Amino acid sequence: MTYKQLTESERYQIFSLKEAGFTQRFIATSLKRNPSTISRELRRNQQAQEYCPQQAQCKALERRHSAVKVIKVTFKIRTLIKQLIWKGLSPEQTVGYLKKENIISLHHETVYRLIYQDKREGGDLWQHLRIAKKPYRKRYGSYERRGKIKNRVSIEKRPKIVDKRQRLGDWEGDT
Repeated sequence: MTYKQLTESERYQIFSLKEAGFTQRFIATSLKRNPSTISRELRRNQQAQEYCPQQAQCKALERRHSAVKVIKVTFKIRTLIKQLIWKGLSPEQTVGYLKKENIISLHHETVYRLIYQDKREGGDLWQHLRIAKKPYRKRYGSYERRGKIKNRVSIEKRPKIVDKRQRLGDWEGDT
């Protein structure tokens, strides 16, 4: 089933049927729509328990225009990216150059994906990266970089005499 957005006339029908007291399920069947579509439409566009079809249409158009557009990287752009990488530019610099020249606005991750796709296909573009030998790894979070103390004894397992702090060395080092 293909996705089809509600039209302005359907929004006015929803408004009139809702004002007449019909249920969301009845409105959905009369418009040949899924009940969740009607429920979502009313939930998104109701203000103070009132549904306004004109305002709902305006909001829908705003959401449609502000939606993220999927950018297709054409063969021509792919070739240009390859040339820039071969010249020694980093993916970040390549993206900056393409944006500055008003060619296309991309994210550097897209360029990295193209480079490693080329590598999987047997290409050598990855060797022109500045850090060609290390595989690129996206850093999601940090990991513990500090070393661990060998044969460390937990503070809970220390002898009871240490709690009295009468001897030299019984005191904690960070106080």
